[in-house]
Amino acid sequence: MDLTTVQEIAPANRDAIEGWRPGDAWLAGGTWLFSEPQPDVRRLLDLTAFGWPALTASRDGLEIAATCTLAELARWRAPARWPASALIPECCHALLGSFKVWNSATVGGNVCLALPAGPMTSLAAALDGVCTIWGPEHTITEHSVLDFITGPGENALSAPGSVLRSLHLPDAALRCRTAFRQHSLSPLGRSAAVVIARRSATALTITITASLPRPAQLRFDRPPSAEELRDALDEAQLHYYDDVHGDPEWREHLTRMYSEEVRRELEEYKA
Repeated sequence: MDLTTVQEIAPANRDAIEGWRPGDAWLAGGTWLFSEPQPDVRRLLDLTAFGWPALTASRDGLEIAATCTLAELARWRAPARWPASALIPECCHALLGSFKVWNSATVGGNVCLALPAGPMTSLAAALDGVCTIWGPEHTITEHSVLDFITGPGENALSAPGSVLRSLHLPDAALRCRTAFRQHSLSPLGRSAAVVIARRSATALTITITASLPRPAQLRFDRPPSAEELRDALDEAQLHYYDDVHGDPEWREHLTRMYSEEVRRELEEYKA
C-alpha cells in the first residue's frame, strides 16, 4: 500500500531518537507498516542504515538484531551445542507469509507488533529472550520478552523514539531440549495456541503464547506430574484470548492438551 502522507525517508541514527517528532515512524521490513493506511506518518526512519549484523553467536548465547529477517533467521545453522535452536524453523514457519514477506519481515518488527500469535514472540519468550532497547539520551535498557509484551498490540517502548535494538537468547536456554506444539483454526490460519516446553537437566519450563493476550510461563524445579501441571494451570488463572481466530474455551482446551503433551515428551529426557 502506498503511504501518501509520507514526505521524507531518512536513514536512521542515534540522533534520530533525540530528534523524534510527531509523524515519525521506524522502518525495518515494513510488512505491517505498508499493509494498511498510516495517515499520521510523515517521515520514515530506515533502521537498516545502522547495518546491524543479523545474527551473532557467542559463548553467552545468540544476539538477533531487530532488523534480522525471518528468512535470515530460518537459514541460520546453529552450533551443535544448542539443541533448542530446533525451535527456530518451527517458529518461523508458524508465520504464514509469502516469499516476499519472509524476506522482508523482521524479527524485531514481529515482536514489537505484539500480536498474541507473533511467532518470534513465542520463540524469544520460550528461550528466556531479553530485549535491548535504545531510548532518549542514549539510554540502554533491557526487558525480558515476557515483560516487554504488555498486551495485544502493546509493548514497553514507552518513550517517544525508543527502538528495539536486539533480542538476546542465552546460552543456558539454547542448551536445553525442547518440545513444540502449535494449532490454528484453519490449516493456513493465524496461530490460536502455541505451547513450548524447555527441559534442562532438572527443570522444566512451559511457555504459552497465541492463546493468551501476552506470553505466560510455568516454571518447575523438577518435571511435574500430570496432576501437578493441571494444578499449576489452574493456579495461574490464565485469561484466554478471544478473537476471530478462536474462542477462549477452545484455546484453553488446546493449551491444556498441548501442555500435557510436551510434558510427556520431555518427561524422560536427561541432559
